[in-house]
Amino acid sequence: MTSPHQTPLGWWSANSGSLAMETADIAEAIGDVKAPLLIVATSRGLGLARGGVGLLGIERPDSQAFSVVGMVPPVRLDQLGDASFRQDFGLRFNYVSGAMAAGIGSERIAEEMAHQGMLGIFGAAGLSLARVEAAIDRLMPLTAHVRATSKLVDASSRPSDSSPVSQPFGFNLIHSPNDQSLERALVDLYLRRDVRVVEASAFLDLTPHVVRYRLHGIHRGVHGEICTPNRLIAKVSRIEVGSKFFAPPPAKILSQLVEQGAITVEQAQLAESIPVAQDITAEADSGGHTDNRPALTLLPTILALRDRAAAQYAFVQSLRVGAAGGISTPASAAAALAMGAAYILVGSVQQACVESGTCDAVRQMLAEAEQADVTMCPCADMFEMGVKVQVLKRGTMFPMRAAKLYETYRNYTGIGAIPAAEREWLEKNLFRTSLEDVWRQTVEYFSTRDPQQIEKGTRDPKHQMALLFRWYLGQSSRWANSGEPSRRLDYQIWCGPAMGAFNEWTRGTFLARAENRRVATVAHNLLYGAAVMQRLYALRTQGFPITPELTRLAPQEPDVIRPWFER
Repeated sequence: MTSPHQTPLGWWSANSGSLAMETADIAEAIGDVKAPLLIVATSRGLGLARGGVGLLGIERPDSQAFSVVGMVPPVRLDQLGDASFRQDFGLRFNYVSGAMAAGIGSERIAEEMAHQGMLGIFGAAGLSLARVEAAIDRLMPLTAHVRATSKLVDASSRPSDSSPVSQPFGFNLIHSPNDQSLERALVDLYLRRDVRVVEASAFLDLTPHVVRYRLHGIHRGVHGEICTPNRLIAKVSRIEVGSKFFAPPPAKILSQLVEQGAITVEQAQLAESIPVAQDITAEADSGGHTDNRPALTLLPTILALRDRAAAQYAFVQSLRVGAAGGISTPASAAAALAMGAAYILVGSVQQACVESGTCDAVRQMLAEAEQADVTMCPCADMFEMGVKVQVLKRGTMFPMRAAKLYETYRNYTGIGAIPAAEREWLEKNLFRTSLEDVWRQTVEYFSTRDPQQIEKGTRDPKHQMALLFRWYLGQSSRWANSGEPSRRLDYQIWCGPAMGAFNEWTRGTFLARAENRRVATVAHNLLYGAAVMQRLYALRTQGFPITPELTRLAPQEPDVIRPWFER
């Protein structure tokens, strides 16, 4: 029977359908995300009906029919998020594996994401140009291979600006305020090798290099539309930075690029009608470079920015906002999508997977982390500016030692001004060699990369000290990635609190073990779990009782979860 507050919407007859009344059966019905459900009222309370015959808005067909008091639509996993994002990037699912520096966001991750119809970004930050180009060599064949074998891109999945379908992978471009030559060289490489998707991260402001990448090849199509072959995904956490990416390139930079011959006058004119980035990832409390912004406040703020920019500039290209930082459980993925995220981007939990470019020891440390086991500490690339990154603190002394280096940098004018006892402590515990030897290695490193740094360090003792301390900060991430056993306490492991939430969710399951964590399995469980969470929410808002047992959605084994993602 119906309650006094429930007006029947229609009637349901079982026929060959099933009615779930017990918790286990209800969970199974909710988990069948492709099947629509009817909420029916019985003498025992509310139940969930699958199949059978549902008749809405008519008289009761027979005495055996149950009254329908609510409905739960099916959820297609390949329709979560913004459809135009999938079409523009040639994807099946709105899931991105973000760029994790030093190749932690590896070729293996990018390859696996591409084969799953998702987007993987190679972590180029901190790598040599030769290493990045080697990654390009390996990933370039994916475009033809994925389209030929997986058929992820159908005829309707054409970009809105008529550009060719983008490559099913991307490369990172990190802002390098202290090394603009590196940023320039990386853009040169991407343009020369025809890399079509770039994730721009840690930018404090627009640079000519990132704008040059975006505008390369801009032209009018056969129907007069503006085509932009290069796609830029900007990862931001500040509205003042996001507003620059969601706007046309500044006139000053356009003039500079025209003067350099990087773009033509006509291309500069076309650039006035497009955003620097069509996609912005709202990066909340993440690993690495982060402002520790809460996702619940940051995402709506960037979405509001999107709407203002769209109204102000009237772009033909739609502006989209994805969500990153803290996404590591079905609930967090569902929340981001429910708030309007065009896609979700995952980082920390992908680093803990076997395909990442780090070592087994680090993966095990990540598998043991809890939400409070992270902290902020000075970073290598923006050390002098006092910029910090979020890292794992459990099992390593790196955060405290990095903070000690920055404190020393602030307190003294140069290496010669450091008291003898403090210098001895640094050489013994951090550098494990003399500062003279570290300076020799630093000179060798920058002699081919950026000789101006050495020239400045020779003239300026303060800058020399910064370069020396950056040696330790840079090496610490390499020691972690390679698994150098003698430097375990110095491992720099970029990590956000999402890692702890993921570990809590997977506790006691097969995904609790580091060796079982694979990027496809994690992605499948997060997307499928998000779909289940959407159905739970729909039930809750219609008065259906949701018990704690229904919300405890355990990860599913690969063979169990995979069929949901097959065509």
